[in-house]
Formats: sequence, structure tokens, C-alpha cells
Amino acid sequence: MSPYALERWQALFSDFGIFGKAFLFTLGIAVCALILALTLGVIFGTMSSSKNKVLRGISLVYVEVYQNIPLLIQFVVVYYGFPILNQHLMLSAFWTAVLCVGLYHGAYISEVIRSGIQAVPRGQLEAAESQGFTYTEAMQLIILPQAVRMIIPPLTNQVVNLIKNTSTIALIGGADLIFTAKSWSSGNLSYIPAFVAAGALYFILCFPIASYGRHIEEKNKNSYSI
Repeated sequence: MSPYALERWQALFSDFGIFGKAFLFTLGIAVCALILALTLGVIFGTMSSSKNKVLRGISLVYVEVYQNIPLLIQFVVVYYGFPILNQHLMLSAFWTAVLCVGLYHGAYISEVIRSGIQAVPRGQLEAAESQGFTYTEAMQLIILPQAVRMIIPPLTNQVVNLIKNTSTIALIGGADLIFTAKSWSSGNLSYIPAFVAAGALYFILCFPIASYGRHIEEKNKNSYSI
């Protein structure tokens, strides 16, 4: 039977509820990991822009470690390695993915935040500090609000990459879209319909975010050219 035969697509649609559950599972990981990544990104991004060498050093170590170790290795270490050290460190596949993907993309988002902060004229931070604002207050009230517009386009790229990288959970048996497509298709040899469906569901998640980022980028270009 051809991999594109109608019967294979009919089998897919009859079992599409399985893919719907996998879609929600993937979405849950992405949302939780994004919250963690954004939190870490803001914290370490502001630290890397600080005048304090210790804070900059801590931020640099975090960024370099997570940007230069493959995400797959991080999954293996957390899911299989941590329980060997202590049984209380055993995490479910879901929370392993949230932790690993969140930490990994937090490093990249921190660099996005740092770039956005540095794009704001340094004199504004100095002026705020001369008026009695602490570094944290100046960041929260003056610098970050101005940096947001410049941060959004590259940030949306990181969000899209984060969503796609949730597929790494398939390595440890998480019931995400990729693992579901692989396990379902191996039972009936309908690989093409399964992975086309998984790709379409990822597209539904990623395309609106990527489009929004491009829209903001074009809006920024137009405003700067005026």
C-alpha cells in the first residue's frame, strides 16, 4: 500500500484524538517552559548589563554553559542522571522537559534582553540613578519598558524555537507530538500521515508567533525610518 493511500489518512483522522491530546501536552510544556525561560532571561539579562562584575560573571557562566551543551545531553543528565544521585531528584518527563527547555532558552532570552537593554542610551540609566532610582528600579520602570519594542522580534524567534525544542522530550518517552506520531505510525506503518499531522500542529502553534514578530519588526523599521 502506498504511504499516501487514502486508507492511511482515514486511519489518522479516526485516531486524531490521540494527536489532540499530544498537542495539548506539547502546549503545556511550551507554556511552562516559556514562563521559566522568560523569568530567567529577564534576571540574567539585567545581571549581564549590571556594573557589578560578579553579577556579570554569574550571568556569563549561565549563558555559556547552557548555550554550549546540547539540549539532548541536558535531558539525559536530568532525567537519568539526577535520580542516580538522589531518588528525590526524579522528575516526570513533563517537568524534565519544562526544566531543561526553560533553562536552555532562558540563556538565549537573556542575551536578547541584554541586547535590548544595551540598545537604550546609557545616559538614561545614569539619569535615573542620579534621581535616586536603584539599578533594579531603573530597569523595571525606565529601561526595560523602552527595550521591549526592540526585544519582541528576536524574542518571538526564541519562543518559536522553544516550542519546536519541546520535541526533545520524545527521547525520554514524553507523550508529545513527535513521540505520539512515532508510536502511532509504528503500529500501522502510516508514517507520512502521522508526521504531516504533527508538522501541521506545530505550524499552528509557531506560525502566528513568527508572523507577529515579523509584524513588529517591520513596524519598528518604519518608525525608525520616519
